[in-house]
Amino acid sequence: VQLQASGGGLVQAGGSLSVSCASSGGTFSRYAIGWFRQASGKEREFVAAINWSGGTRYVASVQGRFTISRDNAKNTVYLQMNSLKPEDTAVYYCAARDAWFSSSWFNYTYWGQGTLFTVSS
Repeated sequence: VQLQASGGGLVQAGGSLSVSCASSGGTFSRYAIGWFRQASGKEREFVAAINWSGGTRYVASVQGRFTISRDNAKNTVYLQMNSLKPEDTAVYYCAARDAWFSSSWFNYTYWGQGTLFTVSS
C-alpha cells in the first residue's frame, strides 16, 4: 500500500484547509486510515482516524474543528480543517492499518510522506 498525502501550505489563523491522502495498492476500503502530525521538536501526535465502516475518532484538541472522511471509490481520505490555530502547524502524515482504527502511531503499517502546513497568527 502506498499513501500520498497532499494539500499542505500556508494559511492564516481562523482559516480552513483540506488535506488528502490517496492510496494505491491493497484493498483501500478495508483499511483504517489515521492522520498524525508532528510539530517541530515535538513527538508525533494522533489527530483523527476513520474506519473502513466510516466510524471516526478525533483528538480532543481538534474535535469540532476537523472532519475526516473517506471516498472508497477514489481510494482517498480527506481531512477538512477549520478554525485553524497556530498550534495546528505541523507536518501531517496519513497512515493505514488493516484493522480497527487506533490512536497509536505504532499500530499503523503504511505511511505517507507527510505534508507540511503552517498556520500564521
